[in-house]
Amino acid sequence: MAGNLLCYGDNLDILRRYVDAESVDLVYLDAPFNSNATYNVLFSEQSGAQAASQIKAFEDTWRWDEEAARTYHEVVEAGGRVSEALQAFRRLVPESTMLAYLAMMAPRLVELRRVLKPTGSLYLHCDPTASHYLKLLMDAVFGPQFFRAEICWQRSTAKGHALTSFPSAQDTLLYYSKGPDPAWHTQYLPHRDEYIQSHYGNVEQDTGRRYTLGDCLNPNPDRPNLTYEWNGQVRVWRWTKEKMCGGSGSLGHEFV
Repeated sequence: MAGNLLCYGDNLDILRRYVDAESVDLVYLDAPFNSNATYNVLFSEQSGAQAASQIKAFEDTWRWDEEAARTYHEVVEAGGRVSEALQAFRRLVPESTMLAYLAMMAPRLVELRRVLKPTGSLYLHCDPTASHYLKLLMDAVFGPQFFRAEICWQRSTAKGHALTSFPSAQDTLLYYSKGPDPAWHTQYLPHRDEYIQSHYGNVEQDTGRRYTLGDCLNPNPDRPNLTYEWNGQVRVWRWTKEKMCGGSGSLGHEFV
């Protein structure tokens, strides 16, 4: 499939028919949340009919019906860890809306893993309604060793009021990689000038770099492996003895 192409339709069909294996660097998946919300149906099939999977997605309401059962059995019959996970879910939440939702997600996650490059990553945006189930499902699809992070996205305004319970204030992004060495591009934002002036008041004479002083002591007093003599003092230090005694002039300094 060529880049810069927008597809519409059932994403499972698109993935299977048009997207090559190991051709995708990054997937961000903002799947339906199983939240019982209703949205407008944005498109129809070329025949004018509205696809059942699309209608379900935009209703964001899942039902255990013939289609859900068929999808479930297709995944189970394929075998492997994903099959075992769905069977365990069926024992836990038998023939429920949650099982229908997980049966829908399972084959799509399998296909998304297939199309990722070995260095590729996937971010699944979900909410507390299903995030714990989805993490177990993604452990089955990707392998638990390729779970990288659970990212909490806090809303500026919480849903609901804390009159009888805690409000819903965040969504979750589950980050998994295809392999052991995912591509990673560190993001930096420059400090404000006011922050640099207030927090980095020292200037290195030879380079002009600004820095702040930090404590070399470890906040945890019970670290035998970090307890040793340095500069005539026996303390629990923040770094190993090899690093502390390695001649680095920047210990205890943080530069900008």
